[in-house]
Amino acid sequence: MSQRLGGKVAFVSGGARGLGASHARRFVREGARMVIGDLLETEGRALAAELGADRALFVPLDVTSEASWLHAREQAEAAFGPISILVNNAGIQKLGTVLDSTLEDFDAVVQVNLNGTFLGTKTIAPSLIRAGGGSIINVSSIAGMLGLPNTVGYVAAKWAVRGITKASALELAQHHIRVNSIHPGRIVTDLTAGLNAPIRPNQLIKEPGAPEDVSNLVAFLASDESRFSTGVEFIVDGGRYVGESDPVQ
Repeated sequence: MSQRLGGKVAFVSGGARGLGASHARRFVREGARMVIGDLLETEGRALAAELGADRALFVPLDVTSEASWLHAREQAEAAFGPISILVNNAGIQKLGTVLDSTLEDFDAVVQVNLNGTFLGTKTIAPSLIRAGGGSIINVSSIAGMLGLPNTVGYVAAKWAVRGITKASALELAQHHIRVNSIHPGRIVTDLTAGLNAPIRPNQLIKEPGAPEDVSNLVAFLASDESRFSTGVEFIVDGGRYVGESDPVQ
């Protein structure tokens, strides 16, 4: 494995399991020091121990709380110095139609997926400025590129993450900070194992997506190899978003 992230400090919210844990492992293999922020302390501390105390740190993090973000930043900088990579990865989903969803469920999804991305950018960007620049990667979804049924709050939040990404890219470019969003399709993790089949009818690559498929993209965007890309969407969905594959009759 290359050391293309050597000398960099990365922070991943929702990093204790699933895609976040996959990104954390990849970053450490690429030479970064890793800060894992999550509410799941048992899983987060176990992952940090696996990666090594000299390479990884777990910090408790409630992404909906600005105070929690600020405390996490303080701990991260005390351990490793200024952060140069932020992955706003934390997210939740509550299934329900626009008619059936409660305002409380809708707001809960928005609080984590959207407000968490805003607060992460707001509080961690000053650390990136102190580092001399870096990369922010906002985890949206294919649901941030098209409409999906039964996920109204999730779709609304993930579309809005695209807007935060573009506004932040415009504002932070002067500080040599790039901001991009990624849009995974259905990726097989422990959290999605109970959902319906991950291969959709119009997906062109007829096999499930794996966490490593997303981490490959995230590592590229975290590295200086992507220095000429900012404010844009990167889709990793097996070709689902391309369009309908059935010919017109």
